Amino acid sequence: MHYKKSNILKGALIYSAGDSVAALLLDEFTVSRLLGMMFIGATFYAFEIPNYFDWIVKKTQSLKGIKATLTKTLLAIAYFNPLWIARHLLFIKLFSGQLDAIGFNLLEIAFWSFLVNIPISFVANYIIQNRFKLQWRFLGSAIFSAIMAIYYALSETIFS
Repeated sequence: MHYKKSNILKGALIYSAGDSVAALLLDEFTVSRLLGMMFIGATFYAFEIPNYFDWIVKKTQSLKGIKATLTKTLLAIAYFNPLWIARHLLFIKLFSGQLDAIGFNLLEIAFWSFLVNIPISFVANYIIQNRFKLQWRFLGSAIFSAIMAIYYALSETIFS
């Protein structure tokens, strides 16, 4: 199990930074949202993602060549699925105090956001899973996810 101080710090700073950019672009920035996303980045994401990436390595260690490459990439994409995106949007609504905006519409937004994003996500996850050493994957994923956090926050506007 990986839950290290360095991942906690990276998760808190990087995820909240990406979300803060999105919040500022949408004129939705609040301190509660910033602190909430810092908390989520330092807890859920800093714990789940490095452990999932470690699981991917273990699950694919017997595979070679293109099969290993594609399996690692697809497993990473599978983790950041519409339910993960919907949960991320739920956290945004929760920490923004927009409880009335929490509903099944977040799943629809997440589905379309995921579907449209697959080509970009495929390339990014290919690079993260197959070109980064395991110790750098959480950082790479966090940076990519911070960029995607901007997209996820904007996806509500785009896909609503």
